[in-house]
Amino acid sequence: MGGFGKEKVHPVIRSKHWDGTSTSKKRIQASTVMESPLHEKDQLQSISSSMDSQIQSRCLVCLGNTSCRIVRSRTKLMNVLIDKGKPQEAQLIFDSLTEEGHQPTLITYTTLLSVLTRQKRFKSIPLLISKLEKNGLKPDSVFFNAMINAFSESGNVKEAIKIFQHMKARGCKPTASTFNTLIKGYGNAGMPDECLKLLDLMSQEENVKPNDRTFNILIRAWCNKKRITEAWNVVDKMAAYGLQPDVVTYNTLAKAYAENGDTSGAEEMILEMQNNRVMPNERTCGIIINGYCKEGKMKDALRFLYTMRKHSVQPNLVIFNSLIKGFLDITDTDGVDEALTLMEEFGVKPDVVTFSTIMNAWSSVGLMDKCQEIFDDMEKAGIEPDIHAFSILAKGYVRAGEPEKAEALLTAMGKSGLRPNVVIFTTIISGWCSAGKMEYASRVFKKMRKMGISPNLKTFETLIWGYGEAKSPQKAEELLQIMEQMGISPAKSTVQLVADAWHAIGLVNEAKRIKNDPEEAPKIMVSTTEDEAAASLQRTYHKQNLKASYSDIPQMPGIAMTDQNGFGSASIRSRMIIKGPGFPSESLSTETKSMFLAQASGFRVKKPSFICRTQFQGHVWVCGQCVNSCGLVFLT
Repeated sequence: MGGFGKEKVHPVIRSKHWDGTSTSKKRIQASTVMESPLHEKDQLQSISSSMDSQIQSRCLVCLGNTSCRIVRSRTKLMNVLIDKGKPQEAQLIFDSLTEEGHQPTLITYTTLLSVLTRQKRFKSIPLLISKLEKNGLKPDSVFFNAMINAFSESGNVKEAIKIFQHMKARGCKPTASTFNTLIKGYGNAGMPDECLKLLDLMSQEENVKPNDRTFNILIRAWCNKKRITEAWNVVDKMAAYGLQPDVVTYNTLAKAYAENGDTSGAEEMILEMQNNRVMPNERTCGIIINGYCKEGKMKDALRFLYTMRKHSVQPNLVIFNSLIKGFLDITDTDGVDEALTLMEEFGVKPDVVTFSTIMNAWSSVGLMDKCQEIFDDMEKAGIEPDIHAFSILAKGYVRAGEPEKAEALLTAMGKSGLRPNVVIFTTIISGWCSAGKMEYASRVFKKMRKMGISPNLKTFETLIWGYGEAKSPQKAEELLQIMEQMGISPAKSTVQLVADAWHAIGLVNEAKRIKNDPEEAPKIMVSTTEDEAAASLQRTYHKQNLKASYSDIPQMPGIAMTDQNGFGSASIRSRMIIKGPGFPSESLSTETKSMFLAQASGFRVKKPSFICRTQFQGHVWVCGQCVNSCGLVFLT
């Protein structure tokens, strides 16, 4: 296994390896203008008014029931916008049609159904049938299928069945696609038994037969419930309908095996695939390699990669990213180096996921100079960082006690055309709170709101904790008012944090008031005499651990969380040592990898609770528990 302390970056992630060529297109900067979503009631009125706005002027071509060129072209444009992930713009195109007096066709309405489905505006959908019929159009099976699909996607299978019954009542015969969509809906709802009933009903329908997609959906429904035996029973049923399992069938089963921790079972299935003349593809191999990586069986993962040539399958980027992450999880830098070397040999170029995976490993052990190096190498290689890469940097700088560097990333993101999200802002706020600089935390909070990014519960709890640490309980309590104004309900943990803030300065009555009457807390202030306050301030109170709300948040300084067996969780999660330059190791060599993690003492460390680095006789220790100089850090 490889050691740590090497500093040269593997050539596969160096920009010069790609001869300075850019691997990504120029980013189109997105507008920072936020579109406020309409209330569902307003959405219904919007659709209704746009459909009824054809009073003033009417298109003569549409009135003559002739195919209108404008309607056809705009319907095509709506489909293009849907494919580009812009359903709101497609909605505007539809609205413009009706406003200009054009009559949408059945195809246009079916396209609008897709728009509403993408926007998750499911309550607006039933209105379409009446509008359709009002305009003299008769829904066909394609339209009904789209409606059934919309409700199936929303998880509302009861409504989907109602549409199905309405479809049959209107004399429109269901197709195989109709049944497949319903079966998929019940499968997504976790009701595979109902899926089987639909299969029987489908068999009774005239001129409708189950196809391979029907059975693959059924098999996935059972696999999602981790009932692989029942899934195989469905495979056996396929022969009765003259069908054979295909590569999708086997990939679904392979994924189920891997997710159940039985990746070897998925690999053994390849023999049966070959016996049925079905060849594994990239997806099959990716499932197996990723499964072995998650199980920590990296030798099996690497072995299988070498056997892929025998199956005439070329490993892709997804497979290599899984391998790299797997080796990082077990702190095997030699394995990472081998994966990167193989990547180069196969001509597979790294992407932002590759770099982010390696960055996260450096960040997790607090080595932000190395993390930043990888980030810089990614940009030099012409690969544009995404919001996740910036989030890794922000979280790492906060862990390292450098919130100013984390905040500077907001500017860098703007230059890259990226818009920070609530996670990044909350992370930066937590850094300033831990540093005790609440004026800076407040400044970031104001910047966040000015950019139109809504804070969430974790954002407020982070700020409340910060004000509690700063002995400013009034400011902590004021945040409850802001939460109320923004429609964010405080949790029990939120109220407890405010109570702790009062308790910390000795005002016990205030703490009790907050806990006993949280609804009135923002409005009522119990007066306290100066003598009582002075006497209370002399007392010392020990705060409770905050883990009730944030199980992934670092613990309070000096307090070790214990697991159910009585062992400190920090000692299990963070037994890591990074060997310094003065510490000889046989694993060190002149040829280095792209990133290195600490050698684990038989424990796997992904996200240490928080990091305290102390140099002592050439050692850098990464600890689960921290000395008094370390503060609590909220990481999202």
